[in-house]
Amino acid sequence: MAFSDGDFVEVEYSAYEANGNTLIETTSEKAAKDAGIYHEHARYGRKLIILGFNRTIKGLDRELRKMTVGQEQKLTFKPDDAFGQRSDDYVRVMRLADMRERGVDPYPGMRVDLDGIVATVRSVNSGRVTIDANHPYAGHDIIYDIKVVGNPKTDDEKAKSLSTAYGVEPTAMKLQNGTLSVTYGPDKKKDEAYFVDKAGFVGAVFETMKTVSSVSVEEQYKREEKKDEKKASEAGQQ
Repeated sequence: MAFSDGDFVEVEYSAYEANGNTLIETTSEKAAKDAGIYHEHARYGRKLIILGFNRTIKGLDRELRKMTVGQEQKLTFKPDDAFGQRSDDYVRVMRLADMRERGVDPYPGMRVDLDGIVATVRSVNSGRVTIDANHPYAGHDIIYDIKVVGNPKTDDEKAKSLSTAYGVEPTAMKLQNGTLSVTYGPDKKKDEAYFVDKAGFVGAVFETMKTVSSVSVEEQYKREEKKDEKKASEAGQQ
């Protein structure tokens, strides 16, 4: 059965730059470590792609529609179906002083976010910084070794898959009468990344699940005993 717009497709893959057969992205933590591209904060394991929502490159969105759960494919994409052609319009020169005013001390190869545009620093010299907003693999052929491993269909399955994709799996989750209720228990770490990812999860629910009209989030916290309080409590129990 072919997939179509709006379908949730879970995949495992490794992507390579075709000319050098260099691994550039993977869902396998082991493969990332072996290739020296492991990132501590990256999420490994199956990845969710929602067809028709610009969640992946154009060629992969197209080819996934022809696949089925359990199927594996080796696919090669030209730049127009991958990360696009390189364009000089995306390369510009900035003053080094302006970069430092933004709290950035640039160096070649550094990835920077400038007003929502992610770019690579190409050179720093004579008080000038050349930045390149082309995708690092724009203009390259890309190879994907990919396997379809899941196809969440029910609303409950979709909500769970989205929460996993954003790294904010709730302690409990229930969908009833158009309201998705999620609970994050006291053991869920609620740092800055959590709040960003939670907002992304809620936004994705509204964007991709038309049956959900509202999302209710309950967050539970517990008081952390200070060392002195803990000692006093233990002494009182003796």
